[in-house]
This record gives sequence, C-alpha cells and structure tokens, in this order.
Amino acid sequence: MAIEGRLDGQHAQSAEQAFLELAGEGRTLFVLNFANMTYISSAGLRIVLVAAKKVRSLQGRLICAGMNDQVRDVFEMSGFLSILETAATAEEAVSLLQA
Repeated sequence: MAIEGRLDGQHAQSAEQAFLELAGEGRTLFVLNFANMTYISSAGLRIVLVAAKKVRSLQGRLICAGMNDQVRDVFEMSGFLSILETAATAEEAVSLLQA
C-alpha cells in the first residue's frame, strides 16, 4: 500500500479505510510504502499503529518501507521503530515477506 504526500488528520481516515478494506479481503501480508510520503502527523502514526495491531490479530506481517530521513525521525522519536518491522525499500520489504 503506497502512502503519498502527507499522512495527517486530513488524510488519515481515507488511508485507514483503504487499509481496512484490504485487510477485510483476507490479506495478511502488507508493505506500507512511504517512499513518496513527505510528512506524518500523530494522526498518521495512529493509523500505522491501527494497521499493525490489525495485522497482528490476523497473524500476518506488516513492513514499513521507504522512509525518508524526516519520516524515519518521527517514527524513531515516537518509539515506533522498536515495535515495527522496516525495510529500506518496498522491494526489500516484498523480499522479506516472501522469505
């Protein structure tokens, strides 16, 4: 699932809905591709946490990929890097899911 631009209060609800639709289809393996995301707010972080919890409840796997330095800093300061699996690129994340 590619996240582009800003993941903030204005866009969080649509991102959450898109994720829940995919999870509702029975999917259990997810890559959140942040390569084209420029900003994430606390509302955006909440969506990532909701997604991670949902995937765990499905006994699946979620990998966050392609974070730029600014986004990675937000994840690090919030403590999310210690609870989420990450990869440098979406391609690397897909390889990890296929392993």
